[in-house]
Amino acid sequence: MLLKATNLSKTFKRGSVQFLAVEDASISLSENSFTFIVGRSGSGKTTLLNLLSGLLNPTTGEVVFEDRNIFNMNDKDKSFYRNAEIGFVPQVLGTLPNLTVLDNVRLPFFMFKRDGNDDDRALSLLDMMGILHLKDEMPSSLSGGEEKRMLIARSLMNAPRLLIADEPTSNLDSETTKEVMEGIKRVNRQGVSCLIVTHDESIIEKNADVYRMENGKITHL
Repeated sequence: MLLKATNLSKTFKRGSVQFLAVEDASISLSENSFTFIVGRSGSGKTTLLNLLSGLLNPTTGEVVFEDRNIFNMNDKDKSFYRNAEIGFVPQVLGTLPNLTVLDNVRLPFFMFKRDGNDDDRALSLLDMMGILHLKDEMPSSLSGGEEKRMLIARSLMNAPRLLIADEPTSNLDSETTKEVMEGIKRVNRQGVSCLIVTHDESIIEKNADVYRMENGKITHL
């Protein structure tokens, strides 16, 4: 098992009122799996992703990546986990506007000291995503689909074991949605487990593992 979350809950406080954004959620991801979490906006999907990636600490529950509970890691180890083991594609585009497409993709490589050729890796990823010809462009010149594919390439810069994408096809037309999903499928064929959160059930792949989230609770379909 690559990742296993057990009985995750996350409580937030709004004024004097507490509410459960995620309630008793459990999910398992195996090696080289393709998994979807579907649900409407506000159902708790993004909060769950932030828990799985270690960006948020749960109120209760645990997340075990291989044999390590990520919430028992110190801050440095948890940061390395997010940088090296997980590739995260955010729902809100997170490009750096003053860097070229190539430099945006290379950026995660420099968060921790590591060996390897960052240029070769970044160029290879841009080629895999079909946007190598845009390497010297600035993000402002990209279409929505091109920018999503750039973010997917960036998330793979450090060869993570798991790709997590939060609404990767939101606000895209049908043809661009197809291009982005083809890119993610290529990633999965290379042995990377993929976890996709979406409200668009039309993009769910046949034979994929599917969970549904509603009112903070998750159900395995």
